[in-house]
Amino acid sequence: MPFVTVSDGTEIFYKDWGSGRPVMFHHGWPLSSDDWDAQLLFLVQRGYRVIAHDRRGHGRSAQVGDGHDMDHYAADAAAVVAHLGLREVVHVGHSTGGGEVARYVARHGAGRVAKAVLIGAVPPLMVQTESNPGGLPAEVFDGFREAVATNRSQFYLDLASGPFYGFNRPGADISQGVIQNWWRQGMTGSAQAHYEGIQAFSETDFTDDLRAIDVPTLIMHGDDDQIVPIANSAETAVTLVKNARLKVYTGLSHGMCTVNADTVNADLLDFIES
Repeated sequence: MPFVTVSDGTEIFYKDWGSGRPVMFHHGWPLSSDDWDAQLLFLVQRGYRVIAHDRRGHGRSAQVGDGHDMDHYAADAAAVVAHLGLREVVHVGHSTGGGEVARYVARHGAGRVAKAVLIGAVPPLMVQTESNPGGLPAEVFDGFREAVATNRSQFYLDLASGPFYGFNRPGADISQGVIQNWWRQGMTGSAQAHYEGIQAFSETDFTDDLRAIDVPTLIMHGDDDQIVPIANSAETAVTLVKNARLKVYTGLSHGMCTVNADTVNADLLDFIES
């Protein structure tokens, strides 16, 4: 399998399919590059080169004991880009991966990035603080940590079968395959990486990263996102990025890239080709 070894010796797994203009995908917590299957297949069939990596401690990447923070995540993504010699890349990030994209573009992307897409993304800051009163209380993320530490298998099933895809909403079209695939991806990764990654996605302040992004940026967010509520994420982020526009999806969930792939893919393609 293809790996790149980054500066601290960690092996990062990546997929690299097709040829043509490169589009690189950054996955959410606690998943892997497999979460982008619907987008990877869609774009590779339309003549694009698609790249997606497993974050350190996730999926098939090395289950190392350190570096589970946004600075390392962005540097690891940069190592994949450099290894493959990618330029004029469209970077697409979902949830935690959206934070990774923001930090990567701000700190490593000079001369290499064409556009950015943030989908259901965590920036600018998830946790509630004095300066971020609209954030989620710290107790929410403490609960995540306790669940990961005590019974992450059940916790992951509960997330996937409930709020992640909106399967807890009346009339939801529930897919057991989608639930089991989410659980499979989560359980493939390291419990330590997932535990420490909660701090990375909830407490990292991306305000300065967003302000530093100078490429066309599309922010996509469902207004029924129960994991990353839109008011304190996308609706704020769009005011911080110089050249961004926000597209809101009525009634769609955090997991819209999977359960509403046709809609997401069409808008993603339009933005890439615009």
